[in-house]
Amino acid sequence: MRALQIQNDSNHSLALVKQPDPIFRAEQVLVKIHATAVNRADLLQRRGLYPPPAGESEILGLEAAGEIIALGPNVKEWQIGARVFCLLAGGGYAEKVAVHQKMLLPIPPAWTYEQAAAVPEAFYTAFANLFVEARLQARELLLIHAGGSGVGTAAIQMARLAGALVIVTAGSEDKLEECRFLGANHAINYKQDDFADMVRKLTNDSGVDVILDCVGASYFQKNLKLLRTRGRLVLIGLMGGAKTEVDLAVLMRKRLRVLGSVLRSRSLAEKIALTRLFRKKVLPQFENGNLHPVIDSVFPLAEAAQAHDYVASNQNFGKVVLRIA
Repeated sequence: MRALQIQNDSNHSLALVKQPDPIFRAEQVLVKIHATAVNRADLLQRRGLYPPPAGESEILGLEAAGEIIALGPNVKEWQIGARVFCLLAGGGYAEKVAVHQKMLLPIPPAWTYEQAAAVPEAFYTAFANLFVEARLQARELLLIHAGGSGVGTAAIQMARLAGALVIVTAGSEDKLEECRFLGANHAINYKQDDFADMVRKLTNDSGVDVILDCVGASYFQKNLKLLRTRGRLVLIGLMGGAKTEVDLAVLMRKRLRVLGSVLRSRSLAEKIALTRLFRKKVLPQFENGNLHPVIDSVFPLAEAAQAHDYVASNQNFGKVVLRIA
């Protein structure tokens, strides 16, 4: 098969090279990948800052959509030719990948492979963190940072569907308008306004119940002050740094919960359990049209480096997909 390999040069450039097909075990299937998608984790891994978990593929790519072309001897749930999509710990920037049978989801009949590839990382992250970790409830107020990201666009839709009220931050008027279209009740341009001041104004100083944050340290103090009593801050990224001071009195007085969350390094058993819950709770909402993947653009796999630059510059609204011929 062909796969993108990170080169040992100053630019960490990417090159399509021939590699052996993945070896699939008894409980796994071999998937011919037709599309994958770009995540910021890919950009970090490319620079040597986010290595894959032990035993996982060193090939970039945390999600894939394709068709099953071979079955392990213990696979009973799937047939060759089935169209599937899945979350991966690595291996998506390639023509083939080995996947445990219980990590697969069926692609809705009307969907393209590109649509399916835009779902796993963004919607799993939003679902796990909003509803499993933070237990977001109807009529609660949610603040989503980076509302125009893949996770942000997924979180807006899922929160709206659950009956929560949504405030988002984003860095351009176009993105703010798109967030409103997806269901955000209020949208704040963090480049023009102090988001904390704006949230206080919008809520009459009452704050919010849940914050989904990919920024980290530089937002931490403001986030804590914006949370209502028994509020929950879910940290899913560290784009603004990893180290900060904590006023423990605020945590205690308001009975706050700060939840750190990762997806990639969870055990297979945890991911299978999450996949089972996702299939039950979320997949039907795609099939009936209540949720949909948001795709900004599609690049061929050979242009993955350009796709990375595009994501790094924060130009995208929603997911950037890579098409694999």
